[in-house]
Amino acid sequence: MSDELKKLSEQVHDGVTTFDFDGKDIPCIILDERKYDEIISKVAGKSLAINTDLNILQDGLGHVFVEIVLTFSQGGIVEKLLINANKDLFFFQSLAKTSMLALSSPKSHYGKDNVFMIQLPRPEKAETALEIIEHGLEQNNQR
Repeated sequence: MSDELKKLSEQVHDGVTTFDFDGKDIPCIILDERKYDEIISKVAGKSLAINTDLNILQDGLGHVFVEIVLTFSQGGIVEKLLINANKDLFFFQSLAKTSMLALSSPKSHYGKDNVFMIQLPRPEKAETALEIIEHGLEQNNQR
């Protein structure tokens, strides 16, 4: 494993999952309790927009990582998370399908309480990202 790949692997956020919401798998990022509470306390009751950027990092050898950057229009919040697409492809497939993203804490019962839902303002960004991710992962199969 190259040093750069090792460095990226060490930065990966492992708290990703999906949960069923009205028959749809919603992708969910689980934040530590402190971070989740901090975000919620700054945005609760406010009308806000959340810009969601998906920065795809790949090495041409089939290793694909995605940096998710959430920029909240209120509260000065910018949250960056690195996800290993090789391991969590399901997350990006459900993101492209639903155009929804949830933030939660470890204490939540996903889909029932303490879930902050984000509607992606530009669903095509998630669809395009999924195509790039899947193409990058295919290179792993061709080696």
